[in-house]
Amino acid sequence: MAETQTKETKDYLAFEEAIVDIDRQIAELKKLSSAKGIDYSAELRKLQREQVSRFKHIYANLTAWQTVQVARHPKRPLLSDYISLMVKDFRQLHGDRTFGDDAAIVCGLGHIGREKVMLVGQNKGRDTKEKIKCNFGCPNPEGYRKALAKMKLAEKFNIPIVTLIDTPGAYPGIGAEERGQAQAIAVNLMEMSRLQVPIICIVIGEGGSGGALGIGVGDKFAILEYAYYSVISPEGCAAILWRDGSQAEQAAEALKLTSKELARLGLADAIIAEPLGGAHRNIHDTVYNVEQYIVKTLRELKRTKLENLLENRYKKLRNIGSAATKLQKTRAPKTEVEKAAEKFLKAGKIKPPQVTVKV
Repeated sequence: MAETQTKETKDYLAFEEAIVDIDRQIAELKKLSSAKGIDYSAELRKLQREQVSRFKHIYANLTAWQTVQVARHPKRPLLSDYISLMVKDFRQLHGDRTFGDDAAIVCGLGHIGREKVMLVGQNKGRDTKEKIKCNFGCPNPEGYRKALAKMKLAEKFNIPIVTLIDTPGAYPGIGAEERGQAQAIAVNLMEMSRLQVPIICIVIGEGGSGGALGIGVGDKFAILEYAYYSVISPEGCAAILWRDGSQAEQAAEALKLTSKELARLGLADAIIAEPLGGAHRNIHDTVYNVEQYIVKTLRELKRTKLENLLENRYKKLRNIGSAATKLQKTRAPKTEVEKAAEKFLKAGKIKPPQVTVKV
C-alpha cells in the first residue's frame, strides 16, 4: 500500500496534499465513466474547477522554501527541453581549448524565433547517467572558460547572447579549485560586463551562488516565477549559521531569493510567468513564455546604440548595491537568521574585515 501511495504522489510536493486528493477523485471518475459508460462530466467539471481554485490559492501564497522545492522539482524543464522546443538549427560547440569539455555547461548557435543567438546554458541532466555526466549541474572551471570562449566568438560575429541559468552552484571539488574555479568565474564577470553584443540572462530553475553568476551578467536579467536566485543555497546557509541543514526553511525566508523579492529589490528586470502549478505541469507553455520574452527583449536591445548598451549595463551593475538600501528602508524586526549571524560574528568564528585608512 505504501509503495502504491508513493508512486501516485511522487510528482506532487509536500504542500500539494489537497491537489492529490482531487486528482485521485478525477482519475477514479474517469475510470468509472470508461468502465460503466456513465456520464460524470458535471462532477468532473466541478472537481476541475475546485482543482484550479486550490492551485491558485496554494501558488499565490508560496513560502520561500516552497518556491525552492518547486524550482527543484524532478520534472521541471531543463536546458535540453528549452533547446529542443525553443531553439531551431541548434549547433553545439565544445571545449575550452585549455583543459576539456564540461557537460554541465552547453553552448551553441541557433535561432530563437527569427533571432540568431549564441545560447549558453547550465544542464543538470534528467536521469542518473546524465546527472553524473553533467555533475548534477555544477560546472567546473573549464565550463566557464568554454562559455566565455563561445561568447567571445559571438561578439566577433555580432551575435546576441542568451544564457539560461540552472545550477545549485559551481563545483567545489579539489580538482576544480586547483584549475582555478574562482578565477574562471571572476574573469567571466569582468569580460561579460563589456562584451559588445546584447546579453539576456534568465534563471530557469536554481540560481545558486557564484555558479549562477559565472554566466549571469547581462543587459537584462529575468527569472521564472517559481525559480530562485541566491548567494547560497538555504541548506548551505543553515549549515553555516546553525550547523543544522534542517533550518533551511528559515534560512530561505531570510535570503530573499524568490522572484517577487528579487523584483522588489531591483535585482530582476522581469518575472516570466509559469503555468498554473509550476513549469513542470506544462513544459510547452513555459518554454513559449521564455521564448516570447527573449524575442521581445532582443528586439529592444538591438535598437539600442552600442555605447548606450554598455553604459546601461555598467550602471545596472553599479546599482546592484542599492538593494541593501531598499532593505534598510523596509526593515522588519531582526529574524532568527540575522540574530544567529550576529551571534556567530560575536563568537569570533567569522572576523569582519578590518579596513585601514591611510591619511
